[in-house]
Amino acid sequence: MKKKNVLSLALAAALALSLAACSGNNGGNGGSSSPVSGSNPGSASGSTAAEPTVIKVGVVGANNGQWDTVNKLLEADNIRCEMVEFAEYKLPNNALDAGEIDLNAFQHKAYLQKEIDDLGYDIAVLGDTIVAPLSLYSDKITDVSQLKEGDKIAVPSDPTNEGRCFKILESAGVLEVDPAASYMPELKDITANPLKLEFVEVEAANTASLLPDVAAAFVNGAHAIDNGLNIDEAIYVEQVEPGSDNPYINIIACRTADLDNEVYKKVLAAYQSAETAQAIKDIFKGTYIPAFEY
Repeated sequence: MKKKNVLSLALAAALALSLAACSGNNGGNGGSSSPVSGSNPGSASGSTAAEPTVIKVGVVGANNGQWDTVNKLLEADNIRCEMVEFAEYKLPNNALDAGEIDLNAFQHKAYLQKEIDDLGYDIAVLGDTIVAPLSLYSDKITDVSQLKEGDKIAVPSDPTNEGRCFKILESAGVLEVDPAASYMPELKDITANPLKLEFVEVEAANTASLLPDVAAAFVNGAHAIDNGLNIDEAIYVEQVEPGSDNPYINIIACRTADLDNEVYKKVLAAYQSAETAQAIKDIFKGTYIPAFEY
């Protein structure tokens, strides 16, 4: 009888040890040896990090270094922006409207509005990004106040940028234009030209080549770089105020239905940060400047 009792006690002890060992294999996961569904990546030892939410951003060209900083800031939210490069300006809005990409970042407000008016896209401005200032350069004078009567100024011949030049000269106190012309005034919309300035219209890429022959020339950022011009040498630079209604401020665009998308708002917040603003300054050296408050 004693032998039977001893054997029973031994079996019970072995069973208890076995159950305790099984319980210890759970590693503190509450009875499960695999990560709990929906848990934060890395919250349990051995868990697999969740794949990031990828946002496809349509761009034109490869000069998008500031987005590296944006992506670094978004790592905390497990979001990553993927650049989708297009060869032509007419393509990114079409792709966005069709749902092929999530956002685009290549155009200023004036361009977007014209596309909406002409093509009926249901696209909206998510937020401001940068502006590429259109600046006035000269080989002969060092300040716009030194312009004299009858001087010639080279301007781009396309209506959008020529009108932009007139508005810049107005902001410099050189001209006055009819407010009814909005942001695209023409020569006929100049209401005051006290210096009787003459405007030499040429292809935008060629304005810099006229510097030896004119008092000053408007040259945009990309063409200034191509011609070895430094924005610090400009005699007048387009003034851009964060939050202004300047139609030449570049933007991030989204489909109108997605304006309240929380992930897109995080992308915008990362772009409109002090870190990204500094990256824009460091990378582009004034060719592009931040057009947002930070």
